Amino acid sequence: MNDNEDARFASPMDSQPSSLQSKWLVHIEVRLKPESTARFDTIATFVRHHLEQDEQIYLPSCVGGWDSHPVLGQNVEFMKATESTCPHRVLRVEDAVLDVHVYQPSEADAFEELSSGGRGDGDDNVAATVCDLPNHSFEGLWDSLMYPDDIKPRLLNYIYATFLFSDANVNSNLVAWNRIVLLHGPPGTGKTSLCRALAQKLSIRLSLRYSHAKLVEVNAHSLFSRWFSESGKLVQKLFQGITEMVDDEDTFVVVLIDEVESLTSARASAVAGNEPSDAIRSVNALLTQLDKLKHYKNVLIMSTSNLSSAIDSAFIDRADVVQYVGLPPQDAIYWIISSCLSELMRTRIIKHVDIPDAKLAEDYSRTAAMKFDNPSKERERRTAVDLWLLAAKCKEMSGRSLRRLPVLAHARHIGMSALISDCGEPGLDVDLWLAAMKKIVDEEVTSRSTNLASDASKLPQKPTDVLGKAC
Repeated sequence: MNDNEDARFASPMDSQPSSLQSKWLVHIEVRLKPESTARFDTIATFVRHHLEQDEQIYLPSCVGGWDSHPVLGQNVEFMKATESTCPHRVLRVEDAVLDVHVYQPSEADAFEELSSGGRGDGDDNVAATVCDLPNHSFEGLWDSLMYPDDIKPRLLNYIYATFLFSDANVNSNLVAWNRIVLLHGPPGTGKTSLCRALAQKLSIRLSLRYSHAKLVEVNAHSLFSRWFSESGKLVQKLFQGITEMVDDEDTFVVVLIDEVESLTSARASAVAGNEPSDAIRSVNALLTQLDKLKHYKNVLIMSTSNLSSAIDSAFIDRADVVQYVGLPPQDAIYWIISSCLSELMRTRIIKHVDIPDAKLAEDYSRTAAMKFDNPSKERERRTAVDLWLLAAKCKEMSGRSLRRLPVLAHARHIGMSALISDCGEPGLDVDLWLAAMKKIVDEEVTSRSTNLASDASKLPQKPTDVLGKAC
């Protein structure tokens, strides 16, 4: 077995090099063009030779220079150095073990549908949708998500651990794992997107292990029937179809149950007498099916919830990973807003300006008196400071809300006429865009405060307030 094959199942974020190799593992993702018919192993060999010609590799970074290669230039669409065991941003190539992942995402937007198999009369709902992975619609999703506490590498490490234990034939009666992940937190924090991005990432990383990969997104609301005793049967029928997929050992299956509380909270309500006993059967059926799937190596159950307190405790107990996904911190907000700005610059809606990372932007903001003689460098500094201060105002906003701000800023405070500069060149000056963003953020913050105050005014006054005045 060569070094690359050893690296396939190495922990993606281990902080120390291998004691045998004394080298750092670097994952290289290579996306092929839709029309490419080249063999993946051939492309991987050429990519490895191409990278070995350089002295250094930057982590993470897009890899260039391959377009002049006769084979790579004809077949490769994108190449990037992603996760690495190396804790540094720059690594000598001779100190790296290059694990090259070649993939060709599916261009099809059509999704296969799994029916809930009701009694008819309009009760035959779509219980789940299935799409092939890797999929073009999920490209770039992993990199667009920014979280604190190393949530993404933690999830990758968890997957690594399950494969390590399975391949070593660890007795699951002594060391138990269920391959279930629960992400919970407020709405708009990217929980569902993270599940899809992880499924895409795994389909690329495990392409040498599994020839096919599928994402099954379960519609939890469709698993309840108006017919008594039918809901449990609908759950069984759905998971029967999932089990048939998993029976193919060459296929890796990720099952995503979004808003899982809508399904698993039913049993607690039923015990309290608020729901019919059919709800208990449906939850029991789900738990039984999950217990059956844990014996398969090629399946992962991902679930999300906006209301974790409503989830059945038996489901939470089965989850190997229960991860809170909260609102983004200031550095993550800075990254989100700057990524929006970069996209608008790429499409020439805004004129180009260099954007430093969050760490440098924070340093600039602490030394406001510092200025550069170089005009372009000074413009970069001012932009970074303005973005950092803007991020500080957005601390109570979700990622979903943040990515809406540029559209609202253009609609309310810029307009179409401002997209053409005085000299007739396309592109808005970044200072005008930042001014519009500040206005829209102030409006959003004021609106949120007004709504909270309005909700608070509707609450009943405490009896002690009235009694106090009477006394």
